[in-house]
Amino acid sequence: MEISSIIFWVVIVGIIFYIVSIYNQLVTLKNRFQNGFSQIEVQLKRRYDLIPNLVETARGYMSHERETLEAVISARNEAMAVLKAASADPSGAAIQNLAGAENALAGALGKLNVVMEAYPDLKASENMMQLSEELTSTENRVSFSRQAFNDAVTEFNTYRQSFPPVFFAARFGHPKDATLLEFEDTAQIQAAPKVNF
Repeated sequence: MEISSIIFWVVIVGIIFYIVSIYNQLVTLKNRFQNGFSQIEVQLKRRYDLIPNLVETARGYMSHERETLEAVISARNEAMAVLKAASADPSGAAIQNLAGAENALAGALGKLNVVMEAYPDLKASENMMQLSEELTSTENRVSFSRQAFNDAVTEFNTYRQSFPPVFFAARFGHPKDATLLEFEDTAQIQAAPKVNF
C-alpha cells in the first residue's frame, strides 16, 4: 500500500469520526435542555398543586371574591394543560404557549394577592402564611430551573448554529433552534418608584 493511499484512508476515518462527534454533541446538548425542561416541569407541577390549597384557604375568608378565585383556578388549569403539551416536545410553539399560560397565571395570582390585602385575617392565617411561603419557595425553584433550561437551550442553539454543525444539524434530526422559556417577571413589570426632593 502506498503512503498516499494510507493518508487518504486516515483522512476519511478522521472525517467520519469528526462527523460522529458532531452528531454526539448535538444529541448531548439536546438531552441537556430536555432534562432542564423536566426540572421546570417538576417545579411547575408542585406550584400547580399548591394553588388549589391557597384558593381553598382564601375562599373561607373571601366569600365575595368568587370571580377572582375562579380566575386563578381557570388560569392554573390552562397552564397545567399547556405544560402537559409542552412536556411532549419542549421546543418551539409549545414553549411559547407555556410562557403565555404562565404569564396569565401570574397575573391571576397577582390579582389574588391584591384582593388579599383587604382581608387582614386571611393574611394572618397560619395556613395562608405557610402556603404563601411554599408558593414563594416554589417560584424561586422555577426561576432557577428556568435559568438552567435557558442556559442549556442557548448552548444547544450556539453549537447548532456554529460551523460546521450547522450543515449537519438538520440531517441529524435537529432542523430548528430550541426556544427559550421566558416569563414576565412581575418585579420588573412594576413601575419604579419616583423620588422627588
